[in-house]
Formats: sequence, structure tokens, C-alpha cells
Amino acid sequence: MITVKTTVNASLEKVWDFWTKPEHVTNWNFASDDWHCPKAENNLKVGEKFCHTMAAKNGEMSFDFEGEYTKIELHQLIKYKLADDRKIIIQFEQNQDNVTITESFDSENENSLELQQNGWQAILDNFKKYIESN
Repeated sequence: MITVKTTVNASLEKVWDFWTKPEHVTNWNFASDDWHCPKAENNLKVGEKFCHTMAAKNGEMSFDFEGEYTKIELHQLIKYKLADDRKIIIQFEQNQDNVTITESFDSENENSLELQQNGWQAILDNFKKYIESN
């Protein structure tokens, strides 16, 4: 598994809302400024699914990032699996005045481990930037 992490200056409730509500996901769920997330759907219940469309702004490429929830602990933990059975674990930890988000995921075979880690970290960094400016 690959792990990425960030600490955000926000309440746990706000972090959870911004992480899970589609109207927020579309504002941060991309790794670089030449990509965006034009559509997000989320049914945050075990056995249910989410789907985030990730697309190049120039229209040359897009894909749906989707998975099924396997475990949810309100304000603490989200686990899901992707269509190819890779597993993702996201932990939310309340500190004094901030929240640490730790995301661990099974790697895929198409891209290098470094590229995958950098891409997922960039998305987390976008989340931090978005939530701290709103």
C-alpha cells in the first residue's frame, strides 16, 4: 500500500463534509491545474457507490473514478474498493486545532509507485488548499 497524508486547519465536521459532499468534491478532486472534476456523485453508505469524473480541461481525456464503500465510521474512517478490487483506507484524526487525513491505497500496475504517490498527494494538497480558503 502507498500512503499519503496532510494536516488541515479546519474542524473535523467541516473536513468530513468537504471530503464527502459532491458540491465540494468537484472543487478539489484533481491532481493538477490542467485537470478538473466536473461531476461527482456520492452515496456514503456501506455497500453503496461513489463516482467522480476526472477530466483534462482541454477535453482530451477523462475517466470515472468510482468505488464501493466497505466500511464507514462517521468522522473517523472511510474504506472502499475500486472496480479492480484495489482497496483504499482514509483515516481522519482530530488533533488540537486541526485534522490529519491519512490515505492508504493499493497501487496499480500502469504507473510507477512514485507517480501514484505524487498524484494522490497532489489531490490531498488541493483538498487542503480548498478547505482552508473556504
